[in-house]
Amino acid sequence: MSLLDRKLLRDLRALKSQALAVALVMACGLAMMVTTRSLILSLSTTRDNYYERHRFAEVFARLKRAPNSVRDELVKIPGVATVQTGIAIQVTLDVPGLMEPAVGMINSLPERGAPVLNIPYLRAGRLPQSQSRTTRGELAVSEAFAEPHGLKPGAKLSAVLNGRKQEFLISGVALSPEFVFEAPPGAALPDNKTYGVFWAPYKELATAFQLYGAFNNVALTLAPGASEGEVIAAVDRLLAPYGGRGAYGRTNHPSHRRVDDEIRVLQGLSVAFPLVFLSVAAFMVNSVMSRQITLQREQIAMLKACGFSNRQVGAHYFKFSLAIVVGGVVFGAAGGVFLGGKLVEMYHLFFRFPQLDFMLDTRVLVAATAVSSLAAFGGVAGAVRRAVNLPPAEAMRPEAPASFRPALLENFRAARWFSASFRMALRNIQRRPVRSGLTCLALALATGILIVPNTFRDGIAYVLDFQWDVVQRQTVTLSLVEPQQARAIADFRHLPGVVLAEPFRYVPVELRAGPIMRRLMLQGLPERGTLSRVIDARPAQFTLPARGVVISAKLAEVLRVKPGDEVIARVLEGEEREISVPIVGLAEDFAGVAAYMQLDALNRLMREGDRITGAHLSVAAGQWEEFLRAVKNTPRAAGCMIKASMRDGFRKTTAQSIGLLQKMYMMFAVIVAFGIIYNSARISLSERARELATLRVLGFTRGEVGAVLVGELVLLTVVALPVGLVIGSGFARGILTAVNTETVRLPLVLTAANYAFAVAVVAVASALSALFAARKLADIDLVSALKALD
Repeated sequence: MSLLDRKLLRDLRALKSQALAVALVMACGLAMMVTTRSLILSLSTTRDNYYERHRFAEVFARLKRAPNSVRDELVKIPGVATVQTGIAIQVTLDVPGLMEPAVGMINSLPERGAPVLNIPYLRAGRLPQSQSRTTRGELAVSEAFAEPHGLKPGAKLSAVLNGRKQEFLISGVALSPEFVFEAPPGAALPDNKTYGVFWAPYKELATAFQLYGAFNNVALTLAPGASEGEVIAAVDRLLAPYGGRGAYGRTNHPSHRRVDDEIRVLQGLSVAFPLVFLSVAAFMVNSVMSRQITLQREQIAMLKACGFSNRQVGAHYFKFSLAIVVGGVVFGAAGGVFLGGKLVEMYHLFFRFPQLDFMLDTRVLVAATAVSSLAAFGGVAGAVRRAVNLPPAEAMRPEAPASFRPALLENFRAARWFSASFRMALRNIQRRPVRSGLTCLALALATGILIVPNTFRDGIAYVLDFQWDVVQRQTVTLSLVEPQQARAIADFRHLPGVVLAEPFRYVPVELRAGPIMRRLMLQGLPERGTLSRVIDARPAQFTLPARGVVISAKLAEVLRVKPGDEVIARVLEGEEREISVPIVGLAEDFAGVAAYMQLDALNRLMREGDRITGAHLSVAAGQWEEFLRAVKNTPRAAGCMIKASMRDGFRKTTAQSIGLLQKMYMMFAVIVAFGIIYNSARISLSERARELATLRVLGFTRGEVGAVLVGELVLLTVVALPVGLVIGSGFARGILTAVNTETVRLPLVLTAANYAFAVAVVAVASALSALFAARKLADIDLVSALKALD
C-alpha cells in the first residue's frame, strides 16, 4: 500500500462520521433511482411478456348486436391479422356473505375451440364448460374479485341474467391480459368488493340475452406494418349499422392505460427525487473536501516538497470522494432492492399478473455509480484544483488571519444586550458570507425536502374529502340495463329508504380537439344537482348551462383547450354523429377525466326524448339493508356503485400505494436533513477549532465557547427555515406535476402542520448536531489546535 493510500485511510477514519453522512445522503438518492428504475423494468417486462403469451388484442370495439356473419367481414379488413368476437354483458350479482349487490362483467368464451385472443390464465380450477341438463351453469371468476370474497372452485353465487336470477358454480379462478387493472367501466379506481369480471360459455350467455348467433364485443390484432388508425376507421364503418360504439386501440384501453400511467409516474420519480438528493450530496462533498484541503495545507506542501506530483496529490483527494461514492452505491443498491421488493408486493393490490417479481435493473447500478461519481467529482473538482495549484512555499504558511469588525446588527441600540458569544457568532457569519450563505442554503434544502413527502399524505386526505363528500354526496348509484323514459325515476324513489333521487344519463362519446382525442362517458346531470355535483377549483358548484359542456381541468390540459374553445363530440351510441360543442367551464376532479352536460341538453343532443340511464340515491341508514335486498331483486338494475365501497377501494389501493411511497420518501428526507445539518455543524467545528481553542485558553468556559458555535448554527437555521419552506413548496409542486396522470391525481396541499413538521425536524436535527458538536469541544487538544508554522 502506498503512502498516500495509508494517508487516505487515516483521513477516512478521522472523518468517518462526515463521510458516512454524505454517503447516506447519496444512498437515499441512489436507492430511489434503483427502486424506481427496477420497478419500471419489472412492470414493463412482465406486462409485455404477459401480453405476448396470452395474446392481448390491439384493437377493441363494442356494439349493440351484430350477426356472426359480420365476423367474416372483419377478417377481410386490410391490416387485420386475427379476429375474436363474443359477448360481454354487465349483470347484477348476489354473492354469499355480501350484503350489497355486486356487479359482474361476464365475457363469453368461444363456442368452439379455445380463445385465440385475450387468453385467460387459470390460477385455480378450470374454465367453465357448457351446461348439460344435469349440471348447473358454470362461471370462472377473476382473481381480484375472488380473493376478497373467498371464492374458490366449487363455490356458488347468483346472477340476474336478463331479468332472471340464476345460480352458478365457480369452476375456476382466472386472470386476463384484458383486465390487469380491474375497474368498473368508466371508473378510474378499482372496487374489488362490488365489481368483478367473469367468463361463461358462449351458448349459455347468448341464449339468456337472446344473442345466440350474434356478438357485441370485438377484439383483433394487426398484421405487421398495418396502420392502426386505418383499421379502426374501417371497423367503425363496418359496425356502425349494428350500433357500434367506436373502436379504439390498445393505448386507449383502460387497463393498459392504467399500467402505462404507473410506469410514467415511476419515470418521473426516478428523476425528480434522485436529482434533488444527489445535488445535495455533491454540495456536501464539496463542503467536506474544501474544508479538508484547507486543514491540510501544510500536508499538501510537504507532499509536494517530498516529490509527489500534482497528479498524485489530486488523485489522492479524488480517491477520498470515490470512497464516499462506493459507500453510497453499496447502501443505495441494497436499500433500492429491499424497497423495490416491498413496492412490488404493493402492486399486487391492483395489478393482476400471473407473476410479478422484482427485477433488478443491472444497468441502473452502472448508471447510479456513474451519476453519483459525477456528482461527487463535480462537487470536489474545485477543491482539488485549488490543492494541486497550491505552491509548497505558500502552503507552508498559515492562512492570513481574518479581518474582524462589528457586525451590522451591532449598530442598533439593542446590540448592547448581546452577549460576547452572540457577538462572535454574528461577526463570524458576516466575515464569511460565502460559507455562511452555502451553509444557509444547505439548511434550507434540508427543510425543503421534508415538505414534499407530507404533501402526498395531505393530498390523499383532500381527495378523500373532496371526491366523496363535496362532489359525490349520494349514498349509492344505480344504473339501468338500457336507457329508460325519464319517468323511471319514480321507480327509484319508491325503493325502501330512498330520501332523494336524482336522474342522470351517461352517453359514450369521443371528444376531439385537433389531432388529440379521448373517449369517455358524457354525463348528463340536473342543472344544479344536490347528490352528484360539478365543482370548480375554488371550490364552487357549477350551474350547468342549457348549451355547452363542462370538462375536467385535466381533460382540458390533455386536449389543450380552454373555456371558450370548441371541441368535436362524436356520439358513439344510437344515431352516430359529430357536433361542435363549446367548453363553458372547467371542473376540478382527481380521478380520471370527465365531461358534463345538462341532462335536458344531452337528451336533445341524442334526439331520443327524455331518457335516463340511472340515478344517484340518498338512502336512510336505518333502511339500508332493506334497500339492498330490494335492489338485488330489481331486474332492470345493471349496476350498483356504493360510495362507501369506492372510498374504501381507493384507501386500499391508490391511497395505500401512495402512502407507502410517502413513508419511504419521508424516511429518506429525514436522513438527508439530519445528514446535511450534522455535516454543517461538523464543518463549522473543524473550521473554528483554532479560534475556539484560543477562547478556552483566554478563560472562556466550555459553555460560553459552545454558545459561539451553537449560536452561529441557530442564527443560520432561523434564516434558512423560511427560505426552505419556499424551496420545499416549489419541490412539491414540481414533483406532483410530474407524477399526476389522467387516471389518478393529487392536488398540491400545503398545510401549517406540514410546515410545522419540517421546522420541527430541522430544529431537532440542529439541536442534536449542535449538542454533538459542543461535546466534541471537550476533545479538542488545545496545544495542537493552537500550533502554527512560523
